[in-house]
Amino acid sequence: MFGAYKRFFRFAGEQKGTWYKGMAFELLRSIFEALQFVALLVVLRALVEQNMTGATPWMAFGIMAVSVAGAALCWYLAHNSEGHANYRMCAEKRIHIGERMKYMPMGYFNAQSLGSLTAAATSTMEDLESMSFAVIARTVVGMIRTTIFSLAILCFDWRIGLVFLLGMLLFLWVNSLLLKKSRELSPGRLAAQTRLVDAVLEYIQGMSVVRAFHGDKAANQTLNRTIEETEQQNFKLERKRIPYNVLEQIVLRVTAVAAILFSIWFFLQGSMTLFTCLMVVVSAFLVYSELESAGEMFFMLPMIDASIDRVEEIDRAPRMDEGGSVQTPKHCDISFEHVDFSYGERKIIRDVSFTIPEGTTTAIVGPSGSGKTTLTSLMARFWDVDSGAVKLGGIDVKDYVLDSLMHNFSMVFQRVYLFNDSIENNIKFGKPDATHEEVVAAAKAARCHDFITALPDGYDTIIGESGATISGGERQRLSIARAMLKDAPIIILDEATANVDPENEAELQEAIEALTGGKTIIMIAHRLKTVRNADQILVLDHGEIVQHGTHDQLIGQQGIYADFILNRRAAIDWKINA
Repeated sequence: MFGAYKRFFRFAGEQKGTWYKGMAFELLRSIFEALQFVALLVVLRALVEQNMTGATPWMAFGIMAVSVAGAALCWYLAHNSEGHANYRMCAEKRIHIGERMKYMPMGYFNAQSLGSLTAAATSTMEDLESMSFAVIARTVVGMIRTTIFSLAILCFDWRIGLVFLLGMLLFLWVNSLLLKKSRELSPGRLAAQTRLVDAVLEYIQGMSVVRAFHGDKAANQTLNRTIEETEQQNFKLERKRIPYNVLEQIVLRVTAVAAILFSIWFFLQGSMTLFTCLMVVVSAFLVYSELESAGEMFFMLPMIDASIDRVEEIDRAPRMDEGGSVQTPKHCDISFEHVDFSYGERKIIRDVSFTIPEGTTTAIVGPSGSGKTTLTSLMARFWDVDSGAVKLGGIDVKDYVLDSLMHNFSMVFQRVYLFNDSIENNIKFGKPDATHEEVVAAAKAARCHDFITALPDGYDTIIGESGATISGGERQRLSIARAMLKDAPIIILDEATANVDPENEAELQEAIEALTGGKTIIMIAHRLKTVRNADQILVLDHGEIVQHGTHDQLIGQQGIYADFILNRRAAIDWKINA
Protein backbone atom coordinates (compact mmCIF):
# COMPACT_ATOMS: atom_id res chain seq x y z
CA MET A 1 0.00 0.00 0.00
CA PHE A 2 2.69 2.48 0.97
CA GLY A 3 4.63 1.48 -2.16
CA ALA A 4 1.58 2.47 -4.23
CA TYR A 5 1.52 5.91 -2.58
CA LYS A 6 5.25 6.35 -3.15
CA ARG A 7 4.93 5.41 -6.80
CA PHE A 8 1.95 7.70 -7.32
CA PHE A 9 3.73 10.75 -5.91
CA ARG A 10 6.78 9.95 -8.04
CA PHE A 11 4.50 9.70 -11.08
CA ALA A 12 3.03 13.12 -10.21
CA GLY A 13 6.30 14.71 -11.36
CA GLU A 14 6.25 18.50 -11.10
CA GLN A 15 2.89 18.35 -9.29
CA LYS A 16 4.31 16.27 -6.44
CA GLY A 17 4.93 19.34 -4.30
CA THR A 18 1.33 20.50 -4.75
CA TRP A 19 0.08 17.05 -3.78
CA TYR A 20 2.25 17.15 -0.64
CA LYS A 21 0.83 20.57 0.20
CA GLY A 22 -2.67 19.15 -0.13
CA MET A 23 -1.76 16.25 2.15
CA ALA A 24 -0.37 18.72 4.72
CA PHE A 25 -3.68 20.59 4.72
CA GLU A 26 -5.47 17.24 5.14
CA LEU A 27 -3.34 16.57 8.23
CA LEU A 28 -4.23 20.01 9.64
CA ARG A 29 -7.90 19.36 8.89
CA SER A 30 -7.75 16.11 10.88
CA ILE A 31 -6.19 17.96 13.80
CA PHE A 32 -8.88 20.65 13.69
CA GLU A 33 -11.61 18.00 13.51
CA ALA A 34 -10.05 16.27 16.53
CA LEU A 35 -10.73 19.50 18.48
CA GLN A 36 -14.45 18.60 18.32
CA PHE A 37 -13.54 15.64 20.49
CA VAL A 38 -11.72 18.02 22.86
CA ALA A 39 -14.86 20.19 23.15
CA LEU A 40 -16.85 17.11 24.04
CA LEU A 41 -14.30 16.17 26.70
CA VAL A 42 -14.50 19.64 28.31
CA VAL A 43 -18.25 19.25 28.86
CA LEU A 44 -18.00 15.59 29.82
CA ARG A 45 -15.28 16.26 32.43
CA ALA A 46 -17.34 19.10 33.95
CA LEU A 47 -20.39 16.85 34.20
CA VAL A 48 -18.49 13.95 35.73
CA GLU A 49 -16.59 16.13 38.23
CA GLN A 50 -19.76 18.21 38.91
CA ASN A 51 -17.98 21.55 38.43
CA MET A 52 -20.03 22.85 35.49
CA THR A 53 -19.90 26.67 35.37
CA GLY A 54 -21.18 29.31 32.97
CA ALA A 55 -17.76 29.39 31.30
CA THR A 56 -17.79 25.67 30.44
CA PRO A 57 -20.30 25.86 27.55
CA TRP A 58 -18.54 28.93 26.18
CA MET A 59 -15.19 27.18 26.31
CA ALA A 60 -16.65 24.15 24.51
CA PHE A 61 -18.35 26.44 21.98
CA GLY A 62 -15.09 28.34 21.36
CA ILE A 63 -13.15 25.13 20.79
CA MET A 64 -15.90 23.83 18.50
CA ALA A 65 -15.93 27.12 16.54
CA VAL A 66 -12.16 26.95 16.03
CA SER A 67 -12.54 23.31 15.00
CA VAL A 68 -15.27 23.97 12.42
CA ALA A 69 -13.63 27.10 10.96
CA GLY A 70 -10.16 25.54 10.83
CA ALA A 71 -11.45 22.28 9.33
CA ALA A 72 -13.48 24.16 6.69
CA LEU A 73 -10.52 26.34 5.69
CA CYS A 74 -8.15 23.38 5.55
CA TRP A 75 -10.73 21.36 3.56
CA TYR A 76 -10.90 24.16 0.99
CA LEU A 77 -7.12 24.55 0.79
CA ALA A 78 -6.57 20.77 0.63
CA HIS A 79 -9.13 20.20 -2.15
CA ASN A 80 -7.88 23.21 -4.05
CA SER A 81 -4.29 21.89 -3.94
CA GLU A 82 -5.27 18.28 -4.66
CA GLY A 83 -7.60 19.25 -7.50
CA HIS A 84 -4.98 21.49 -9.09
CA ALA A 85 -2.29 18.82 -8.72
CA ASN A 86 -4.56 16.06 -10.03
CA TYR A 87 -5.78 17.78 -13.20
CA ARG A 88 -2.44 19.41 -13.97
CA MET A 89 -0.69 16.06 -13.48
CA CYS A 90 -3.03 14.33 -15.95
CA ALA A 91 -2.79 17.20 -18.45
CA GLU A 92 1.00 17.13 -18.31
CA LYS A 93 1.04 13.33 -18.75
CA ARG A 94 -1.23 13.54 -21.79
CA ILE A 95 1.04 16.15 -23.33
CA HIS A 96 4.06 14.02 -22.41
CA ILE A 97 2.51 10.99 -24.15
CA GLY A 98 1.98 13.05 -27.30
CA GLU A 99 5.53 14.41 -27.22
CA ARG A 100 7.01 11.00 -26.45
CA MET A 101 5.24 9.34 -29.36
CA LYS A 102 6.89 11.78 -31.77
CA TYR A 103 10.28 10.23 -31.04
CA MET A 104 9.35 6.55 -31.23
CA PRO A 105 10.34 4.41 -34.21
CA MET A 106 7.44 3.78 -36.58
CA GLY A 107 7.88 0.07 -35.88
CA TYR A 108 6.47 0.70 -32.40
CA PHE A 109 3.18 1.84 -33.91
CA ASN A 110 3.05 -1.28 -36.05
CA ALA A 111 3.60 -3.49 -33.00
CA GLN A 112 1.17 -1.60 -30.76
CA SER A 113 -2.52 -1.32 -31.62
CA LEU A 114 -4.15 2.03 -32.10
CA GLY A 115 -6.54 1.11 -29.30
CA SER A 116 -3.69 0.56 -26.83
CA LEU A 117 -2.16 3.97 -27.50
CA THR A 118 -5.55 5.68 -27.58
CA ALA A 119 -6.57 4.01 -24.31
CA ALA A 120 -3.36 5.15 -22.62
CA ALA A 121 -4.08 8.78 -23.50
CA THR A 122 -7.86 8.64 -22.90
CA SER A 123 -9.51 5.97 -20.74
CA THR A 124 -6.37 5.17 -18.72
CA MET A 125 -5.70 8.83 -18.00
CA GLU A 126 -9.39 9.36 -17.26
CA ASP A 127 -9.16 6.57 -14.67
CA LEU A 128 -6.22 8.34 -13.06
CA GLU A 129 -8.01 11.67 -13.26
CA SER A 130 -11.20 10.41 -11.64
CA MET A 131 -9.76 7.92 -9.14
CA SER A 132 -6.61 9.55 -7.83
CA PHE A 133 -8.34 12.69 -6.56
CA ALA A 134 -10.77 10.68 -4.41
CA VAL A 135 -8.67 7.62 -3.61
CA ILE A 136 -5.39 9.23 -2.60
CA ALA A 137 -7.04 11.98 -0.55
CA ARG A 138 -9.63 9.83 1.26
CA THR A 139 -7.37 6.90 2.07
CA VAL A 140 -4.59 9.15 3.35
CA VAL A 141 -7.08 11.18 5.41
CA GLY A 142 -8.59 7.99 6.85
CA MET A 143 -5.17 6.75 7.92
CA ILE A 144 -4.13 10.11 9.36
CA ARG A 145 -7.33 10.70 11.30
CA THR A 146 -7.47 7.19 12.78
CA THR A 147 -3.82 7.42 13.85
CA ILE A 148 -4.35 10.83 15.51
CA PHE A 149 -7.47 9.67 17.42
CA SER A 150 -5.81 6.41 18.51
CA LEU A 151 -2.73 8.26 19.78
CA ALA A 152 -4.96 10.77 21.63
CA ILE A 153 -6.80 7.94 23.43
CA LEU A 154 -3.46 6.26 24.12
CA CYS A 155 -2.58 9.33 26.19
CA PHE A 156 -5.63 8.79 28.40
CA ASP A 157 -5.41 5.00 28.72
CA TRP A 158 -2.73 2.96 27.03
CA ARG A 159 -4.78 -0.24 27.15
CA ILE A 160 -7.71 1.16 25.17
CA GLY A 161 -5.30 3.00 22.89
CA LEU A 162 -3.66 -0.35 22.08
CA VAL A 163 -7.07 -1.86 21.36
CA PHE A 164 -7.75 0.85 18.76
CA LEU A 165 -4.26 0.48 17.24
CA LEU A 166 -4.73 -3.31 17.13
CA GLY A 167 -7.99 -2.79 15.25
CA MET A 168 -6.16 -0.55 12.79
CA LEU A 169 -3.47 -3.21 12.27
CA LEU A 170 -6.13 -5.89 11.66
CA PHE A 171 -7.79 -3.53 9.17
CA LEU A 172 -4.46 -3.08 7.35
CA TRP A 173 -3.95 -6.87 7.26
CA VAL A 174 -7.36 -7.41 5.65
CA ASN A 175 -6.62 -4.46 3.40
CA SER A 176 -3.37 -6.11 2.24
CA LEU A 177 -5.39 -9.16 1.16
CA LEU A 178 -7.80 -6.85 -0.64
CA LEU A 179 -4.96 -5.08 -2.44
CA LYS A 180 -3.42 -8.41 -3.44
CA LYS A 181 -6.70 -9.48 -5.05
CA SER A 182 -7.09 -6.10 -6.72
CA ARG A 183 -3.56 -6.36 -8.18
CA GLU A 184 -4.49 -9.72 -9.70
CA LEU A 185 -7.63 -8.36 -11.36
CA SER A 186 -6.73 -4.78 -12.30
CA PRO A 187 -4.52 -5.65 -15.33
CA GLY A 188 -7.38 -7.73 -16.80
CA ARG A 189 -9.80 -4.85 -16.39
CA LEU A 190 -7.34 -2.45 -18.00
CA ALA A 191 -6.71 -4.85 -20.90
CA ALA A 192 -10.47 -5.22 -21.46
CA GLN A 193 -10.83 -1.43 -21.55
CA THR A 194 -8.04 -1.23 -24.13
CA ARG A 195 -9.72 -3.88 -26.30
CA LEU A 196 -12.98 -1.96 -26.01
CA VAL A 197 -11.35 1.27 -27.23
CA ASP A 198 -9.70 -0.70 -30.05
CA ALA A 199 -13.02 -2.29 -31.06
CA VAL A 200 -14.91 1.02 -31.01
CA LEU A 201 -12.23 2.72 -33.13
CA GLU A 202 -12.19 -0.18 -35.60
CA TYR A 203 -15.99 -0.12 -35.84
CA ILE A 204 -16.12 3.63 -36.49
CA GLN A 205 -13.21 3.68 -38.94
CA GLY A 206 -14.57 0.70 -40.85
CA MET A 207 -18.12 2.00 -41.08
CA SER A 208 -17.94 2.44 -44.87
CA VAL A 209 -16.89 -1.22 -45.28
CA VAL A 210 -19.57 -2.36 -42.83
CA ARG A 211 -22.25 -0.60 -44.86
CA ALA A 212 -20.89 -1.60 -48.26
CA PHE A 213 -20.77 -5.31 -47.42
CA HIS A 214 -23.79 -5.47 -45.08
CA GLY A 215 -21.49 -6.52 -42.27
CA ASP A 216 -23.33 -4.63 -39.57
CA LYS A 217 -24.45 -7.82 -37.78
CA ALA A 218 -20.94 -9.31 -37.66
CA ALA A 219 -19.38 -5.96 -36.69
CA ASN A 220 -21.98 -5.46 -33.97
CA GLN A 221 -21.34 -8.94 -32.60
CA THR A 222 -17.62 -8.19 -32.27
CA LEU A 223 -18.28 -4.85 -30.59
CA ASN A 224 -20.98 -6.29 -28.31
CA ARG A 225 -18.70 -9.16 -27.29
CA THR A 226 -15.97 -6.67 -26.33
CA ILE A 227 -18.45 -4.54 -24.36
CA GLU A 228 -19.70 -7.63 -22.52
CA GLU A 229 -16.11 -8.66 -21.73
CA THR A 230 -15.42 -5.22 -20.24
CA GLU A 231 -18.64 -5.42 -18.25
CA GLN A 232 -17.68 -8.86 -16.91
CA GLN A 233 -14.22 -7.67 -15.89
CA ASN A 234 -15.68 -4.70 -13.99
CA PHE A 235 -18.34 -6.88 -12.36
CA LYS A 236 -15.74 -9.49 -11.40
CA LEU A 237 -13.64 -6.77 -9.78
CA GLU A 238 -16.62 -5.51 -7.77
CA ARG A 239 -17.74 -9.02 -6.77
CA LYS A 240 -14.29 -9.95 -5.47
CA ARG A 241 -14.00 -6.68 -3.54
CA ILE A 242 -17.18 -6.96 -1.47
CA PRO A 243 -16.16 -9.75 0.98
CA TYR A 244 -12.96 -7.93 1.90
CA ASN A 245 -14.81 -4.63 2.39
CA VAL A 246 -17.35 -6.39 4.63
CA LEU A 247 -14.53 -7.97 6.66
CA GLU A 248 -12.85 -4.55 7.04
CA GLN A 249 -16.09 -3.07 8.37
CA ILE A 250 -16.55 -6.00 10.77
CA VAL A 251 -12.99 -5.59 12.12
CA LEU A 252 -13.48 -1.87 12.78
CA ARG A 253 -16.91 -2.23 14.40
CA VAL A 254 -15.94 -5.24 16.52
CA THR A 255 -12.85 -3.32 17.68
CA ALA A 256 -15.01 -0.31 18.64
CA VAL A 257 -17.40 -2.55 20.59
CA ALA A 258 -14.45 -4.32 22.24
CA ALA A 259 -13.01 -0.95 23.32
CA ILE A 260 -16.34 -0.05 24.94
CA LEU A 261 -16.65 -3.40 26.73
CA PHE A 262 -13.06 -3.24 27.98
CA SER A 263 -13.61 0.31 29.24
CA ILE A 264 -16.73 -0.68 31.18
CA TRP A 265 -14.92 -3.70 32.63
CA PHE A 266 -11.88 -1.62 33.61
CA PHE A 267 -14.19 0.93 35.31
CA LEU A 268 -16.06 -1.77 37.24
CA GLN A 269 -12.68 -3.21 38.29
CA GLY A 270 -11.65 0.24 39.50
CA SER A 271 -8.68 0.63 37.15
CA MET A 272 -10.32 3.34 35.00
CA THR A 273 -12.01 6.59 35.96
CA LEU A 274 -15.63 7.26 35.08
CA PHE A 275 -14.56 10.19 32.87
CA THR A 276 -12.20 8.02 30.79
CA CYS A 277 -14.78 5.26 30.53
CA LEU A 278 -17.47 7.65 29.29
CA MET A 279 -14.98 9.26 26.91
CA VAL A 280 -14.24 5.88 25.28
CA VAL A 281 -17.93 4.96 25.09
CA VAL A 282 -18.77 8.27 23.38
CA SER A 283 -15.79 8.30 21.02
CA ALA A 284 -15.45 4.60 20.11
CA PHE A 285 -17.25 4.87 16.78
CA LEU A 286 -15.72 8.27 15.95
CA VAL A 287 -12.17 6.88 15.86
CA TYR A 288 -12.71 4.80 12.73
CA SER A 289 -15.30 6.96 10.96
CA GLU A 290 -12.96 8.26 8.21
CA LEU A 291 -11.23 4.89 7.87
CA GLU A 292 -14.58 3.15 7.35
CA SER A 293 -15.55 5.49 4.54
CA ALA A 294 -12.07 5.16 3.01
CA GLY A 295 -12.22 1.35 3.15
CA GLU A 296 -13.85 0.98 -0.26
CA MET A 297 -11.30 3.33 -1.82
CA PHE A 298 -8.27 1.22 -0.93
CA PHE A 299 -9.33 -1.33 -3.53
CA MET A 300 -8.70 1.24 -6.25
CA LEU A 301 -5.02 1.76 -5.37
CA PRO A 302 -3.88 -1.16 -7.57
CA MET A 303 -6.09 0.19 -10.37
CA ILE A 304 -4.16 3.45 -10.15
CA ASP A 305 -0.95 1.42 -10.08
CA ALA A 306 -1.99 -0.53 -13.21
CA SER A 307 -2.92 2.71 -14.97
CA ILE A 308 0.50 4.18 -14.14
CA ASP A 309 2.06 0.97 -15.55
CA ARG A 310 0.21 1.49 -18.84
CA VAL A 311 1.34 5.10 -19.16
CA GLU A 312 4.93 4.26 -18.22
CA GLU A 313 4.98 1.52 -20.90
CA ILE A 314 5.07 4.34 -23.43
CA ASP A 315 8.09 5.83 -21.68
CA ARG A 316 9.84 2.48 -21.89
CA ALA A 317 9.44 2.37 -25.68
CA PRO A 318 12.69 3.10 -27.56
CA ARG A 319 13.47 6.73 -28.25
CA MET A 320 15.09 7.27 -31.61
CA ASP A 321 17.17 10.38 -30.99
CA GLU A 322 18.99 9.22 -27.85
CA GLY A 323 22.65 10.05 -28.33
CA GLY A 324 21.90 12.43 -31.19
CA SER A 325 22.63 16.14 -31.22
CA VAL A 326 21.46 19.21 -33.10
CA GLN A 327 23.18 19.09 -36.48
CA THR A 328 23.16 21.50 -39.42
CA PRO A 329 24.39 19.72 -42.57
CA LYS A 330 26.72 21.69 -44.87
CA HIS A 331 24.97 20.21 -47.90
CA CYS A 332 21.94 18.01 -48.58
CA ASP A 333 23.49 15.01 -50.28
CA ILE A 334 21.79 11.78 -49.18
CA SER A 335 23.73 8.53 -49.21
CA PHE A 336 22.85 4.90 -48.42
CA GLU A 337 25.80 2.68 -47.55
CA HIS A 338 25.10 -1.08 -47.62
CA VAL A 339 21.74 -0.66 -45.87
CA ASP A 340 19.72 -3.66 -44.65
CA PHE A 341 16.30 -3.33 -43.05
CA SER A 342 13.58 -5.74 -41.90
CA TYR A 343 10.04 -5.51 -40.57
CA GLY A 344 10.34 -8.09 -37.82
CA GLU A 345 11.52 -11.28 -39.52
CA ARG A 346 10.65 -10.07 -43.05
CA LYS A 347 13.60 -8.65 -44.98
CA ILE A 348 12.62 -5.50 -46.90
CA ILE A 349 15.86 -3.73 -47.93
CA ARG A 350 18.95 -5.75 -48.91
CA ASP A 351 22.45 -4.25 -49.12
CA VAL A 352 21.33 -1.00 -50.80
CA SER A 353 23.89 1.69 -51.68
CA PHE A 354 23.38 4.90 -53.67
CA THR A 355 23.85 8.68 -53.47
CA ILE A 356 21.39 11.50 -54.15
CA PRO A 357 23.30 14.73 -54.87
CA GLU A 358 21.94 18.00 -53.53
CA GLY A 359 19.57 19.83 -55.87
CA THR A 360 18.81 16.80 -58.06
CA THR A 361 15.65 14.80 -58.70
CA THR A 362 15.61 11.05 -58.01
CA ALA A 363 12.72 8.82 -59.02
CA ILE A 364 12.18 5.48 -57.30
CA VAL A 365 10.18 2.91 -59.25
CA GLY A 366 9.47 -0.78 -58.83
CA PRO A 367 6.72 -3.33 -58.26
CA SER A 368 4.32 -3.01 -55.34
CA GLY A 369 5.99 -4.22 -52.15
CA SER A 370 9.52 -3.77 -53.49
CA GLY A 371 10.48 -1.35 -50.67
CA LYS A 372 10.07 2.08 -52.29
CA THR A 373 8.24 3.78 -49.41
CA THR A 374 10.50 2.05 -46.88
CA LEU A 375 13.52 3.56 -48.62
CA THR A 376 12.18 7.12 -48.24
CA SER A 377 11.13 6.41 -44.64
CA LEU A 378 14.69 5.38 -43.79
CA MET A 379 15.94 8.73 -45.16
CA ALA A 380 13.72 10.60 -42.71
CA ARG A 381 14.50 8.06 -39.98
CA PHE A 382 10.97 6.82 -39.45
CA TRP A 383 12.79 3.55 -38.80
CA ASP A 384 16.40 2.68 -38.00
CA VAL A 385 18.39 0.47 -40.35
CA ASP A 386 19.45 -3.03 -39.25
CA SER A 387 22.94 -2.52 -40.68
CA GLY A 388 24.78 -0.03 -42.87
CA ALA A 389 24.22 3.73 -42.68
CA VAL A 390 21.95 6.44 -44.06
CA LYS A 391 23.66 9.83 -44.19
CA LEU A 392 22.48 13.38 -44.76
CA GLY A 393 25.22 15.86 -45.58
CA GLY A 394 27.82 13.20 -44.74
CA ILE A 395 26.40 12.81 -41.19
CA ASP A 396 24.68 9.60 -40.09
CA VAL A 397 20.99 10.32 -39.49
CA LYS A 398 21.37 8.61 -36.09
CA ASP A 399 23.68 11.45 -35.05
CA TYR A 400 20.86 13.99 -35.43
CA VAL A 401 18.15 14.62 -32.90
CA LEU A 402 14.91 14.01 -34.78
CA ASP A 403 13.80 17.65 -34.74
CA SER A 404 17.00 18.86 -36.41
CA LEU A 405 16.86 15.98 -38.94
CA MET A 406 13.22 16.55 -39.87
CA HIS A 407 13.90 20.27 -40.31
CA ASN A 408 15.52 19.26 -43.62
CA PHE A 409 12.57 17.25 -44.99
CA SER A 410 9.10 18.03 -46.30
CA MET A 411 6.92 15.08 -47.26
CA VAL A 412 3.82 14.81 -49.42
CA PHE A 413 2.15 11.44 -49.06
CA GLN A 414 -0.31 9.61 -51.26
CA ARG A 415 -2.70 9.40 -48.32
CA VAL A 416 -2.94 12.90 -46.88
CA TYR A 417 -3.79 13.35 -43.22
CA LEU A 418 -5.41 16.62 -42.22
CA PHE A 419 -6.43 17.48 -38.68
CA ASN A 420 -9.89 18.37 -37.44
CA ASP A 421 -9.02 22.05 -37.39
CA SER A 422 -9.14 25.14 -39.58
CA ILE A 423 -7.56 25.13 -43.02
CA GLU A 424 -5.11 27.79 -41.88
CA ASN A 425 -3.93 25.75 -38.90
CA ASN A 426 -3.55 22.67 -41.09
CA ILE A 427 -1.28 24.60 -43.46
CA LYS A 428 0.61 26.17 -40.52
CA PHE A 429 1.36 22.70 -39.16
CA GLY A 430 4.56 22.90 -41.21
CA LYS A 431 5.47 26.23 -39.60
CA PRO A 432 3.39 27.02 -36.47
CA ASP A 433 4.68 30.60 -36.15
CA ALA A 434 3.79 31.55 -39.74
CA THR A 435 1.75 34.70 -40.34
CA HIS A 436 -1.57 34.71 -42.16
CA GLU A 437 0.10 36.39 -45.13
CA GLU A 438 2.66 33.57 -45.34
CA VAL A 439 -0.14 30.98 -45.22
CA VAL A 440 -1.98 32.73 -48.05
CA ALA A 441 1.21 32.97 -50.14
CA ALA A 442 1.82 29.21 -49.70
CA ALA A 443 -1.81 28.44 -50.56
CA LYS A 444 -1.60 30.52 -53.74
CA ALA A 445 1.63 28.81 -54.77
CA ALA A 446 0.00 25.41 -54.12
CA ARG A 447 -3.02 26.39 -56.25
CA CYS A 448 -5.51 26.05 -53.39
CA HIS A 449 -6.23 29.70 -52.54
CA ASP A 450 -9.23 29.87 -54.87
CA PHE A 451 -11.10 26.89 -53.48
CA ILE A 452 -10.29 28.00 -49.90
CA THR A 453 -11.76 31.47 -50.39
CA ALA A 454 -14.86 29.89 -51.96
CA LEU A 455 -15.58 28.04 -48.68
CA PRO A 456 -18.03 29.64 -46.22
CA ASP A 457 -15.41 30.62 -43.65
CA GLY A 458 -12.38 30.76 -45.94
CA TYR A 459 -9.15 29.96 -44.15
CA ASP A 460 -11.07 29.56 -40.86
CA THR A 461 -13.17 26.70 -42.27
CA ILE A 462 -13.02 23.57 -40.11
CA ILE A 463 -12.41 20.72 -42.53
CA GLY A 464 -13.15 17.73 -40.31
CA GLU A 465 -10.96 14.82 -39.30
CA SER A 466 -8.68 13.64 -42.16
CA GLY A 467 -10.08 16.44 -44.33
CA ALA A 468 -13.29 14.48 -44.90
CA THR A 469 -15.23 17.54 -46.09
CA ILE A 470 -13.01 18.33 -49.11
CA SER A 471 -11.96 16.38 -52.20
CA GLY A 472 -8.83 14.26 -52.58
CA GLY A 473 -7.18 16.72 -54.95
CA GLU A 474 -7.90 19.60 -52.57
CA ARG A 475 -6.41 17.65 -49.67
CA GLN A 476 -3.28 17.00 -51.73
CA ARG A 477 -2.88 20.68 -52.58
CA LEU A 478 -3.30 21.62 -48.92
CA SER A 479 -0.57 19.15 -47.99
CA ILE A 480 1.65 20.73 -50.65
CA ALA A 481 0.91 24.19 -49.23
CA ARG A 482 1.91 22.85 -45.82
CA ALA A 483 5.18 21.51 -47.27
CA MET A 484 5.85 24.80 -49.11
CA LEU A 485 5.37 26.80 -45.93
CA LYS A 486 7.91 24.61 -44.15
CA ASP A 487 10.36 25.33 -47.02
CA ALA A 488 12.67 22.37 -46.31
CA PRO A 489 15.57 21.73 -48.72
CA ILE A 490 14.55 18.09 -49.36
CA ILE A 491 11.14 17.09 -50.72
CA ILE A 492 9.84 13.51 -50.62
CA LEU A 493 6.83 12.81 -52.86
CA ASP A 494 5.26 9.43 -52.16
CA GLU A 495 2.97 8.84 -55.18
CA ALA A 496 1.42 12.23 -54.50
CA THR A 497 -0.63 12.21 -57.73
CA ALA A 498 -1.58 8.52 -57.82
CA ASN A 499 -5.25 8.88 -56.85
CA VAL A 500 -6.04 12.32 -58.19
CA ASP A 501 -8.86 12.82 -60.68
CA PRO A 502 -8.03 14.40 -64.08
CA GLU A 503 -9.77 17.69 -63.16
CA ASN A 504 -7.33 18.23 -60.29
CA GLU A 505 -4.23 16.76 -61.88
CA ALA A 506 -3.15 19.84 -63.86
CA GLU A 507 -3.40 22.13 -60.84
CA LEU A 508 -1.69 19.55 -58.66
CA GLN A 509 1.22 19.26 -61.10
CA GLU A 510 1.59 23.05 -61.09
CA ALA A 511 1.60 22.99 -57.28
CA ILE A 512 4.26 20.28 -57.20
CA GLU A 513 6.45 22.22 -59.66
CA ALA A 514 6.17 25.31 -57.45
CA LEU A 515 7.03 23.23 -54.37
CA THR A 516 10.05 21.45 -55.84
CA GLY A 517 11.83 24.33 -57.56
CA GLY A 518 15.51 24.39 -56.50
CA LYS A 519 15.07 21.51 -54.02
CA THR A 520 16.45 18.00 -53.67
CA ILE A 521 13.57 15.80 -54.85
CA ILE A 522 12.94 12.14 -54.10
CA MET A 523 9.77 10.86 -55.74
CA ILE A 524 7.96 7.56 -55.78
CA ALA A 525 5.96 7.74 -58.98
CA HIS A 526 4.22 5.65 -61.60
CA ARG A 527 3.55 8.42 -64.11
CA LEU A 528 5.79 8.43 -67.16
CA LYS A 529 6.12 12.21 -67.38
CA THR A 530 7.42 12.66 -63.83
CA VAL A 531 9.81 9.70 -64.03
CA ARG A 532 11.49 10.37 -67.38
CA ASN A 533 12.68 13.88 -66.40
CA ALA A 534 14.46 12.71 -63.23
CA ASP A 535 18.24 13.14 -62.92
CA GLN A 536 18.49 9.52 -61.81
CA ILE A 537 16.13 6.60 -61.49
CA LEU A 538 16.43 3.82 -58.89
CA VAL A 539 14.64 0.59 -59.83
CA LEU A 540 13.82 -1.59 -56.83
CA ASP A 541 12.81 -5.24 -56.80
CA HIS A 542 12.52 -7.36 -53.64
CA GLY A 543 14.40 -4.73 -51.65
CA GLU A 544 17.40 -4.50 -54.00
CA ILE A 545 18.41 -1.87 -56.57
CA VAL A 546 18.37 -3.87 -59.78
CA GLN A 547 18.77 -0.90 -62.15
CA HIS A 548 20.20 2.58 -61.70
CA GLY A 549 20.56 5.38 -64.26
CA THR A 550 18.70 7.99 -66.30
CA HIS A 551 15.62 7.34 -68.42
CA ASP A 552 17.66 7.29 -71.64
CA GLN A 553 20.13 4.81 -70.13
CA LEU A 554 17.52 2.45 -68.71
CA ILE A 555 15.01 2.45 -71.55
CA GLY A 556 17.48 0.62 -73.76
CA GLN A 557 18.10 -2.13 -71.21
CA GLN A 558 16.01 -5.22 -70.75
CA GLY A 559 14.48 -5.30 -67.33
CA ILE A 560 11.86 -3.90 -64.99
CA TYR A 561 12.20 -0.27 -66.07
CA ALA A 562 11.69 -0.94 -69.82
CA ASP A 563 8.68 -3.11 -68.97
CA PHE A 564 7.39 -0.35 -66.70
CA ILE A 565 7.60 2.24 -69.51
CA LEU A 566 6.00 -0.07 -72.08
CA ASN A 567 3.11 -0.82 -69.72
CA ARG A 568 2.58 2.89 -69.01
CA ARG A 569 2.56 3.72 -72.73
CA ALA A 570 0.11 0.91 -73.39
CA ALA A 571 -2.15 2.24 -70.65
CA ILE A 572 -2.00 5.76 -72.08
CA ASP A 573 -2.80 4.56 -75.63
CA TRP A 574 -5.61 2.28 -74.51
CA LYS A 575 -9.11 3.25 -75.68
CA ILE A 576 -12.51 1.75 -76.30
CA ASN A 577 -13.26 1.19 -79.98
CA ALA A 578 -16.69 2.32 -81.04
